[in-house]
Amino acid sequence: MLSWLKSLFGSESEPEANAGRTEDPKVAAAALLVETALTDGIYAEIESTRITEVLIKTFNISLEEAGDILDEAEDLAEQATGAHQFTTLVKELPIENRISFVEGLYYVTLADGEKCPFEDAFVRHVASLLHVADRDRAEARQRAEQQSLA
Repeated sequence: MLSWLKSLFGSESEPEANAGRTEDPKVAAAALLVETALTDGIYAEIESTRITEVLIKTFNISLEEAGDILDEAEDLAEQATGAHQFTTLVKELPIENRISFVEGLYYVTLADGEKCPFEDAFVRHVASLLHVADRDRAEARQRAEQQSLA
C-alpha cells in the first residue's frame, strides 16, 4: 500500500509540478516582461524587441543570450499561474537592478504607443512584489515614457 502511494505521489509527477517554473532570475525576469506584454491581450513583435532590449540592459548580456532567454520565457509565461513564482527570483537582485527592471516593464507596456490600465496595474503589482518603492516606480515610469518618446 505504501509503495502504491509513493508511486502515486512520486517523482513521476515532479516534471508537471515544475511546469512553468525556473530557477534562473534572468528567465524569471523575461517571463515577467512577457506577462506584462500579454496583459492587454496582444503580443506584438515590437514588444518582444523591447523585451530583448530590456534584458540586454538589465543583465548586460549579448543579443544572442537575450534571445535564448526570451524563447524560454515565452514558454514559461504560457504555463504561468501568476507573477509571484517569477518575482520570488527577481526580488533577489540588487535594488538598482529591480528599479531598472521596473523601468523596463513600463518600457514594454508603452511599446504599442497606448497606455493600458491593465498593464499599468500589473506593473504596479509586480513592483510591489519586488519591494520597489512607489516613488522609485513612478520615476522609473517617467524615464520609460521619455525613452519611448525618443
